Order: sequence, then C-alpha cells, then structure tokens
Amino acid sequence: MNAEKQVKIFTDYSIIQKTPDVSLPEGIKPYLCLKRAVDIIGSLVGLVLAAPVLLLFSLLIVYETPGSPFYIQERVGQGGKRFKLIKLRSMRKDAEKAGAKWAESNDPRVTKVGRFIRKTRIDELPQFLSVLKGDMSLIGPRPERPMFTEQFNHEIPGFKKRLLVKPGLTGLAQVNGGYDLTPKEKLVYDLDYVRHLSPAMERAIFAKTIRVLFTGEGAR
Repeated sequence: MNAEKQVKIFTDYSIIQKTPDVSLPEGIKPYLCLKRAVDIIGSLVGLVLAAPVLLLFSLLIVYETPGSPFYIQERVGQGGKRFKLIKLRSMRKDAEKAGAKWAESNDPRVTKVGRFIRKTRIDELPQFLSVLKGDMSLIGPRPERPMFTEQFNHEIPGFKKRLLVKPGLTGLAQVNGGYDLTPKEKLVYDLDYVRHLSPAMERAIFAKTIRVLFTGEGAR
C-alpha cells in the first residue's frame, strides 16, 4: 500500500471486526533494529535541541501555576510493559483531584501556557527520554494509561493488539486527528500501522508530523 495514502486513510471501525488477526509484516525484524538505532540518535539530538525550549516553558508553567513543571504518569508500552512517561504540565496541579478524566476539546483544566504547548506539541518533548530508554519509539501508537487500556480493551475487542509495537511520540493516529479521534477510531489507525509497518510508511508519518506541528491539528 502506498505510504502517503496510508497516512491519509480513514478506515471504518468494521475493519477491526473483519480482520481480528493482527501481526507485524514478515521480515520486519532487520528494520526494527534500524528503527531502534534511529530512535537513539533522534532522541539524543531531540533532547539537545529541546533543552532551551524545555527550560523556557518550565519557567512559564511555574510562573502561571504553582507546582512542578513536569507531569509524570504511568503508561502501558509494548507487550503490556508499564513505564513512567514525562510531559510538561499543561493542566492545573489539581486537575485530577476528582479522578482520571479523558481529555476533551477546550478542556477547562488546561492552563493558558498549557493550551499553547499542547497545540504546538511542546509538552511532548520530555518524552525523548522515554525514547532514549527504549520504552517508546519516535513513531508508534499513542501510549495509554493502564486504567484506560483495560477499559478500552473491555469495550473495544482487540484494543491491546496495538501493544505489538512500542508506543511513539507521533504515529498514524496522531497525525490523522489525534485527540479529536475516539478510541475506536484511533485503534483502526494503530492496527493499520502494525500491519503495514515499513520505512516508507514511517517517512510519510514523519513528514505529516511536521505539518501537524505547524497547524496544531488534533490538539486539545
């Protein structure tokens, strides 16, 4: 399948029910080794370039609302392995005092600085550390929280099949709507990514990621 078309495709949710068997393409292992090498180099370069931006927005976050500028949260990675994900804090410190809540459009918990760093994806920059450690990749499905992973797997058969690969900073679902997609819609893209993982697809996803960064498409 043409990689550019794959990035733009939106398949109906019925594809999940029609094709329950999901697996990585045959002969993909050599590319996965190369992908890991690219992740290491890319995350190191990313951390160096992001350092002054992280410093600036850490100060702005603390100036606007008290508390740590970073937000640490447990997420589910490849094979169900849990890891700690770090983001710049975009919400008030007490945003989840009433319990975990799925992000919504124009979420009132998001601060003024938080709204900007979400739109530009600056809040994601600390995740280069997770990529460097090997918990994440530069490209892959969005890592979910354990409670949402279990909830969605109960509500959407096959949701955990997206865990066949490492989660990523960007991915097929992220560049095709991101937060604007429902969990079912995201899963369609994630499973398409797993089935058709290839260098061509990832180059196309990376190219569209650059466009999304400038447009703020799918941000909340």
